Amino acid sequence: MTEPGIEFEVLATDGKARRGRLSTAHGDINTPAFMPVGTAGTVKAMMPEDVAATGAEIILGNTYHLMLRPTAERIAKLGGLHKFMNWHKPILTDSGGYQVFSLANRRSINEEGVVFQSHIDGAKVELTPERSVEVQNLLDSNITMVLDECTEWPVTEDMARQSMELSMRWASRSKAAFEERSGYGIFGIVQGSMFPELRRESAARLVDTGFDGYAVGGLAIGEPQDEMFNVLDITVPALPKERPHYLMGVGKPDDIVGAVRRGIDMFDCVIPTRSGRTGQAFVRGGFLNMRNARHSDDSKPLDAACSCRVCANYSRAYLHHLVKAGEMLAGMLLTLHNLHYYQSLMEGIRAAIADGSFDEFVAKFDAENDAGATVAES
Repeated sequence: MTEPGIEFEVLATDGKARRGRLSTAHGDINTPAFMPVGTAGTVKAMMPEDVAATGAEIILGNTYHLMLRPTAERIAKLGGLHKFMNWHKPILTDSGGYQVFSLANRRSINEEGVVFQSHIDGAKVELTPERSVEVQNLLDSNITMVLDECTEWPVTEDMARQSMELSMRWASRSKAAFEERSGYGIFGIVQGSMFPELRRESAARLVDTGFDGYAVGGLAIGEPQDEMFNVLDITVPALPKERPHYLMGVGKPDDIVGAVRRGIDMFDCVIPTRSGRTGQAFVRGGFLNMRNARHSDDSKPLDAACSCRVCANYSRAYLHHLVKAGEMLAGMLLTLHNLHYYQSLMEGIRAAIADGSFDEFVAKFDAENDAGATVAES
C-alpha cells in the first residue's frame, strides 16, 4: 500500500544546490522548479496548455481569492480545481496568509484566525487554519500550505517573535486539520523576519510537528537581496534534507539562482506574468522595456537564443507596436515569452546541478547580468 503524502527524492547535489523530483497524485515535478502564479484559477493572459508548453509542471492557486469567487464549494462540485481550469498537472495553493499581510486595511487578526472584509463585496470573511485547509482540500490542491502570518518588515524582534509564535500555533492546527492521503502533502512555513534565532526556532518547531515540505516565508517584501540570502543561509540548514524547500514569492532571476545555491527547490512569483502585461520581457542579461522607442524599427526577436514561439515568429518592432497600441495580444505574447524564459532558466539550473557544473552556470549567469545594461537594450 502506498504511504500517504508526497514523495521527494534528491537526484543530485552540487554544493548546497539540489536536483530533485517531487511526486504527487497529479504527476512529478522536477526541481528546482518555478511555479507560475494562477491566483484566480488562471495564469493571467495564458491558456493552460500554453503554460504547460513553456515547461511548467506545477502552478500556484490562491485560497483567499478562490474561496470568495467562485467559492471552493462550487469548484469542488465541478470536479476540483484541476478539472475546473483544465490544468491536469500538480497544483500548490497558498493558504491566504499573504492576504493577512497585503490586505492589512481589510483584516483583523486574533488567536482563532483572520477576519477579512471581502475586496469583492465588503462581506465579512473568517479564515482560520482549519478553514484554510478545508478550502484547499475542496480545491483538490496537491500541496496545501499552512495558514501563517507574513511578518511585516521592518519590525522589532519582539513583534517578530509574537508573529512567529502565532504562525507556529496555526501551523500545528493546520497539520491537525489536514487529511492525509497518497499523492497529497502539506508544507509548513518558517517565519521570524530577519532574526536568526527566531528563524532557527521556527524551523525547529515545524520539524517537530512534521511536514511533507518546508517553506521559507516572510521574504521578498522589500528587504535587500543580501538580507534575504542571509536568512536562507541561516534557515535552510535547519530544514530536513530529505524534504523539499520552498522559497515563497521569489522572484527575480538572480534571486532564484542565489537561492538555489543555498538549497532551495521551489519558487513562485508574479514577476514574469505581471512584467509581460506591463510591457517588459526577460532576456539573457536583463530585460527589455518594450515601450521604449528604440524598438520601433527593430526586426530582431526579443532574444536570439530563445526557442519560444514568440521569438521564432515576432519582432521587437511588432511587440513594441502592440504594447503602444494597448493590444491584449502584447500581454499574451510577452507573458508566454517570460514564462518560457523562467522555465528555461530552471531547466539550465537542473542540468548544471546534475552534471556538477553549477558554479560555472552561476559564473556565466552573473557575467551576462553584469553586461546586461548594454546587452538587454542592444
